[in-house]
Amino acid sequence: MRVISKEEFMLNREYYFSQIRKGAIFIHPTDTIYGMGCDATNSEAVNKLRRIKERQSSPLSVIAPSKEWIMKNCDTAPFLEWLDKLPGAYTFIFRMLAKGVAYNVNPKEDSLGVRIPNHWISSVVNEMGIPIVTTSVNKSGQDFMREIEEIDSQLEEEISFAIYEGPMRSKPSTVVKLIEEPSVMRK
Repeated sequence: MRVISKEEFMLNREYYFSQIRKGAIFIHPTDTIYGMGCDATNSEAVNKLRRIKERQSSPLSVIAPSKEWIMKNCDTAPFLEWLDKLPGAYTFIFRMLAKGVAYNVNPKEDSLGVRIPNHWISSVVNEMGIPIVTTSVNKSGQDFMREIEEIDSQLEEEISFAIYEGPMRSKPSTVVKLIEEPSVMRK
């Protein structure tokens, strides 16, 4: 795994964008914790991420390129006011309208968790124009990574690159299910 700074990523972003589009698994910072991600439209990359995370069927969330992308791909109509909280430390679960992600992002349901972090990574995702899977950097059931030294050595072998900004002492985003009525799943 190659560890890079934001500056290096931005300076060489076309190269890193192409790596992501080719299926790279990478670590990215957010406004909450570090995320492990891949191109959410690439089913092979999603399968690889699931394999290394040891999370075969649980739903995955994405960083959406924009609020417009969320409104096009998810049933936001009854909950539009919630989108005003984005960007922010929220993951909203909506019923999917269109398949804007690979089938294996959420293989058992017709819903999708979406985020737009209040962080520069959101502008990168917007520039790429594709959703990026975002899940905590850990194997299922283990503690999530707060600093690069904590990464599981088996994960490290499978990850192409990590954009590292130093230790993070926050907690994961608040998850709100917006299907029938608002329901806080994790605070």
